[in-house]
Amino acid sequence: MSHLLEIKNLQVAFPTHDGLVRAVSEVGFTLDRGELVAIVGESGSGKTVTSLSVMSLHNRRTAQISGQILVQTPGGIIDVVTAEEPVVRALRGKTVAMIFQDPMSSLHPYYTISNQLGEAYLIHNKASKKEANARAIEMLDLVGIPEPAKRAKDYPHQFSGGMRQRVMIAMALINNPDILIADEPTTALDVTVQAQILELLRKLQKEFSMGILLITHDLGVVAGIADRVNVMYAGRIVESGVVDEIYYRPLAPYTMALLASIPSIAAKGAGQLPAIPGQPPSMISQAPGCSFQPRCALTHLVPNGLCLRVMPDLTEDEPGHFARCHLDLATRTRAASEARANRIAGGRA
Repeated sequence: MSHLLEIKNLQVAFPTHDGLVRAVSEVGFTLDRGELVAIVGESGSGKTVTSLSVMSLHNRRTAQISGQILVQTPGGIIDVVTAEEPVVRALRGKTVAMIFQDPMSSLHPYYTISNQLGEAYLIHNKASKKEANARAIEMLDLVGIPEPAKRAKDYPHQFSGGMRQRVMIAMALINNPDILIADEPTTALDVTVQAQILELLRKLQKEFSMGILLITHDLGVVAGIADRVNVMYAGRIVESGVVDEIYYRPLAPYTMALLASIPSIAAKGAGQLPAIPGQPPSMISQAPGCSFQPRCALTHLVPNGLCLRVMPDLTEDEPGHFARCHLDLATRTRAASEARANRIAGGRA
């Protein structure tokens, strides 16, 4: 296997009193060294469930997980789904590291930054506390925190939101991982700080020669940073391709609807942005057919009510560009072109 990470037919479900929540279905993609792959979708689409599965952070006694999550390690390929807990624990923070959504809740309020970074280093390295502290200061300097030796002695509440996120990046990278998972790393940060964090991730990716899996609900965030994009809806990937193809030639109706809701600086009018009508479907009692059908503006163009009866396959409509839709390619291409023209003309669908 040449990929750092390869996911095949991942299925994740959680038993509840109301029924089985099928959070992720038929998910598959790859991540290579030096590549940034984004997973985009609304809240509840399965993005974070997928990323937590890579780290094997679901409760194995209750979560129902099948498929393969293959991780390339110096000792060979490990399937996270079937590996024993000690094997997976050795991967976390060393081969695969993660930046979680909320740095304030991820950092312990009672311990200094140096103490917390040092602990992450000592788990995977035979080193003294002095060496761990030196490594912590080195990482704080690397992620752009001023006066790192001084700030290492501070507590999380003494840092701003953007600086806390930099600390979380330092913690994730302290053991030189091959794979970094960034789960909504810019949530609750202002636009300027968002740009700084994303630029920092790209810079560190080159420095560490790692692959990054970026989880976000915002297609705008990944426009200038991702190499490939996987768009998820209701637990499934509905479109996958290189970033420019996703933005300028979307082939899945859901992706078209997401793009239509993004403000455009090219728009000549000040019309109201269109919203996707309705709500995402229940992940417990899923109706047959396409999960996006109740909210789709193109479903009436599909003959014989096929959208109501059959879930479309994820097919390669163009080289390297996959989409999940019953509608023929020519009609979808025209619809995407019209939607883009409407956005530029006045910001209306």
